[in-house]
Amino acid sequence: MAYPVDELQRFGYQQELRRALRFRDLLAYGLIFMVPIAPMAIFGAVFSVSGGMVVMAYAIGMVALVFTAFSYSQMVKAFPLSGSVYNYVGRGIGAPVGFLAGWAVMLDYILVPSLLYLVASVAMNATVPAVPVWLWLVGFVAANTIINSRGIKMTATATWIMLVGELLVLLTFLSVGAWALLSGRGHWTWEPLYNPHTFGWSIVLAATAVAVLSFLGFDGISMLSEESRGGSKAIGRAMAGALLLAGLLFIAQTWVAAMLTPDPAAVIASGDPDGTAFYDAARVAAGPWLATLCAVATAIAWGLPDSMVAQVAISRLLYAMARDKQLPGFLARVSRKHNVPTNAILVVAVLSLGLGLYMASRDDGITLLASLINFGALCAFLALHVSVVIWYVLRQRSRNLLAHLVMPAIGATILGLVVWNANVAAQRLGFVWIGLGVLVLIGLYLAGRRPVLSGLEAAQPAPTRVPEGV
Repeated sequence: MAYPVDELQRFGYQQELRRALRFRDLLAYGLIFMVPIAPMAIFGAVFSVSGGMVVMAYAIGMVALVFTAFSYSQMVKAFPLSGSVYNYVGRGIGAPVGFLAGWAVMLDYILVPSLLYLVASVAMNATVPAVPVWLWLVGFVAANTIINSRGIKMTATATWIMLVGELLVLLTFLSVGAWALLSGRGHWTWEPLYNPHTFGWSIVLAATAVAVLSFLGFDGISMLSEESRGGSKAIGRAMAGALLLAGLLFIAQTWVAAMLTPDPAAVIASGDPDGTAFYDAARVAAGPWLATLCAVATAIAWGLPDSMVAQVAISRLLYAMARDKQLPGFLARVSRKHNVPTNAILVVAVLSLGLGLYMASRDDGITLLASLINFGALCAFLALHVSVVIWYVLRQRSRNLLAHLVMPAIGATILGLVVWNANVAAQRLGFVWIGLGVLVLIGLYLAGRRPVLSGLEAAQPAPTRVPEGV
């Protein structure tokens, strides 16, 4: 197989990272980033905000992000580079806008590992109280940093092992839960999908903004463009596949859990402050052993595999921006032995540890991190959709209006509605972060380091469609 090693040279870059990831590795990476059992941790919150229509919230979230995945696949064809929306928006619209898009998604990627470590550490502390939260946090950060520093192949191997473990736990819950429903525990109902007594679009969209947290990570696959053996085509297929598979798994487990929830009205009215609603449903299905299995599996999944691939994603974003001299140059240094951006990985580890320890001291630490993460990602996705239209329709004069105008317009509209109905505190803090990014951008201009992206001519269409040599 001929690997696309020349893709980077067309854009003025050298191949420094190792092209070792196959399609199945990319698919596993996306799935583990989204965490197949992610809804177990936030089920109660989504159930409450959605008025019990938790399945509808996840279904809308999946549909909305299918359009986003399609826009990603279009931009990765034109720009098969690491850096995700930073590169796609920067090259599709303009380098300064790309910087701000990268800055917005950086809010997502920098905070995601901290949130994951914190949730996992709190959960493990509840299971093993003798070990304090801070010690669990340090252990998770150290383990993932060691694995990621050893090379992308080791990360891929660890990802596969942990993915199989999560799927086994999920299969156990679905099997036991279905048997419990057939045995008369719980009740069969369509209300998790649609409840006429609680339905309202503002309610559903607000719930979708929370549910989207479980889907964040499919876009991280695009960060691995320079490490994919199949090039941009494999990246696009893996993103779509991971999103659809995860969506079906999310819908299946939340529907079963909703039908086993012992007191749905209480969860809708009072929320789930302790985060135990899913485990209460598991206890109804089979007793304490299933509840404990789901709780421990969720904690380990968030603390190890999910945060491990999140660390990979943000380190590649920092690497790409530093390579373009928009962040300190030491972040672009690559280990000759392992072909990974070691400095960026270590910086992410330090930030995750520091932020995680600080948020652990706050009563609202987990809630605050979660709301900020969603806002940054959704804003970056909106910019991505706009970049598809500008690059293909306005600049390349594409006549494929379905792919390059209609699809991104639908995706942007859905995401815009979700952002509009998001938590007000998240909106305010998110705009503060964007404003800080604008100040940094102004500083770059004043310092004579305005954002410039190389190799844009490489993405221009050829002047003729006749192949060379004909």
